[in-house]
Amino acid sequence: MKKRDFLKSAVALTALTAMPVVAAEAAEAAEPALPKDWIDADTGHRIIRISMEPDSKSLYFHDNAFTADGRWMVYDSPSGIMKVDLDTWAVAPLTGEGYRTMMMSRTRPRLYARKSGRGADGKATGGEIVAIDMVSGAITPIAADVKGGITSVNADDTLMVGTWAERSYDLQPGPKVAGTDGGYNAVGPDGKPLSFAAAKEVRMADRLAQNIPMEIFTLNIATGERKVVTASTDWLNHVQFSPTDPQQIMYCHEGPWHSVDRIWTIRTDGTQKQNIHKRTMNMEIAGHEFFSFDGQRILYDLQTPRSEDFWLASFDLKTEKRIWYHMDRNEWSVHFQVSRDGKLFAGDGGDSEMVAFAKDGKWLYLFRPEIIEDLGVSAPNAADLVRPGVLRAQKLVNMARHDYRTEPNLQFTPDGKWLVFRSNMHGPIHVYAVEIGSVTS
Repeated sequence: MKKRDFLKSAVALTALTAMPVVAAEAAEAAEPALPKDWIDADTGHRIIRISMEPDSKSLYFHDNAFTADGRWMVYDSPSGIMKVDLDTWAVAPLTGEGYRTMMMSRTRPRLYARKSGRGADGKATGGEIVAIDMVSGAITPIAADVKGGITSVNADDTLMVGTWAERSYDLQPGPKVAGTDGGYNAVGPDGKPLSFAAAKEVRMADRLAQNIPMEIFTLNIATGERKVVTASTDWLNHVQFSPTDPQQIMYCHEGPWHSVDRIWTIRTDGTQKQNIHKRTMNMEIAGHEFFSFDGQRILYDLQTPRSEDFWLASFDLKTEKRIWYHMDRNEWSVHFQVSRDGKLFAGDGGDSEMVAFAKDGKWLYLFRPEIIEDLGVSAPNAADLVRPGVLRAQKLVNMARHDYRTEPNLQFTPDGKWLVFRSNMHGPIHVYAVEIGSVTS
């Protein structure tokens, strides 16, 4: 880029990002009742509100939000992408409106984001994928109007991965429930409205039955070359790269979990396609899969059978050994998470209408895993069996006032001292963090 062009871009970006500061300050002034820093009366843990604007959201639970050096975090707000200094929790705008975060690079201070586009007729277009320098704020276009949707970037910043479908399908046709993830609503055979969770399952079953031809593809960041990894008429979703292996992809066969073999891995060249979890009983479900930060394990929610017995399952990609960590019904969580060193897990809980039907499940949890050891005399084939374990739960945040139709999507900070999450516990959706080690008596 020529120097004068760079200066023009810098001036434009400065003007663009000045507006969100004003908007954020106005929103903060309009919501004086929202607490910013307090101690949870039921757990003794310190909680802070990071965001200033209503409808601000932390990232989806497996989309990396942090720079590799642990200096910055990002989240989305109505005014654009916001940058958070993790030493001070100070918030500053990184972009103006129209940008939404995809994920942070695993190795560089670089954010990958989507920029919504409008054609000459004012209608939405495919938009752009851009890279944003976390230090300078410089925005570099990568691709525009991609054939399909990009979901993840690999460990060495050379490839993006996404899905393409032969035709679009509105998962929730008609009016959507405002302020929720997906907006699901439906009626049952008796004509009565279903719960939000039940309506979501109906809509997912409807989508699965469409058998729409789909592709998983990669896009070379440097050259723009597009390659198909695999194709199917199954519903392909939840596509993500390993955080350490640039050629390893994980994806799912989407749909109601009891009717699909959900968790799959594949190499970028289309080889070594593998179903990670094979069902052994009717109504067994597995899902919301994610990688450990070293890329060695795949972790996922497992229920044997659905709604009755609850595990956090672990599969080692190198040894193919399995560990299943048991938990109580109330401790089941919409999403689970693991610390960077792999020593701690966390869960974001769930309400009484969700799959666990938990009567007291609206908490954020910290879990300490324990292996259930042999009693000294092992089964002859013990090495080939699932190794059992248990999760010892500690409550971090009382989520009684949270509406779980917006999912918290928690993430550990790189130093392992905080869990970041989104919540509507005070009405509007905001980004919060709870301090793991802070307990007051």
